[in-house]
Amino acid sequence: MRQFEELLTAPSEELLKTLYKTTTSLPDRSGMPNAPLPRQVARALGLTHAQLVCALGFNGRIEQLSDVHAVLGFESYDALAHERNVAFTTDVYQQLGIKDVLAIYQHLPPFPRLLEVMQILLLRRVQTIEDRIEATVNSITIERYKKEMRAVYNDGVAQPDFAEARLARTHSGFRALLGEVSLIVESRLIPVGDIFFRDEVLPEEKRRLMIRGLIPRELVVARLADLRIEVRERAVLEDQLKLQDA
Repeated sequence: MRQFEELLTAPSEELLKTLYKTTTSLPDRSGMPNAPLPRQVARALGLTHAQLVCALGFNGRIEQLSDVHAVLGFESYDALAHERNVAFTTDVYQQLGIKDVLAIYQHLPPFPRLLEVMQILLLRRVQTIEDRIEATVNSITIERYKKEMRAVYNDGVAQPDFAEARLARTHSGFRALLGEVSLIVESRLIPVGDIFFRDEVLPEEKRRLMIRGLIPRELVVARLADLRIEVRERAVLEDQLKLQDA
């Protein structure tokens, strides 16, 4: 297991042992021999600063380990959490690689407090990544972004409020790029009938849900029975239903 994942998942005793061993091996800093800078610790462990504060900050046991905060030079867990939040929401696969991000998502579900915090951080991080993609149109960043967003839904990290915020962006090109409505349906964050009857879910998104076999036929028929739906949506649903019935 890589050093990042070891710190992220380490039990309390092992985490303390690793950090004490690392910090005692560092050369003393003038005037602060017992409080080495986090960047020095990160370097000694072969990590970037972002990797260190995220691995420790997202470790589900770290909040109660005041010795860890002190040995790294943080006044409190909140100070460490602040560094973690900044690193996680502003880095775009530079100091914090895609493997690191995926490891964080896989680790979070058993820790409700961290999962709650992640809902806020996710919206900031995703906006940062999307802004970077719009500015650079970098294919590598796009592929990493797609992999990350699939993990957000598939690993149980996204919660209903996050999904609702994404659905509110009706004409987002990123939603189309990801096939995000399908991801939300497959993750079961919001009932499929709820999503299928929403006007803000576009006709082509509903067609893709039907093609993927995610919409029961009776839901399509019920939606078509609503005389208020737009002409475009009615045409799309009727055409797809005919293809499925052929």
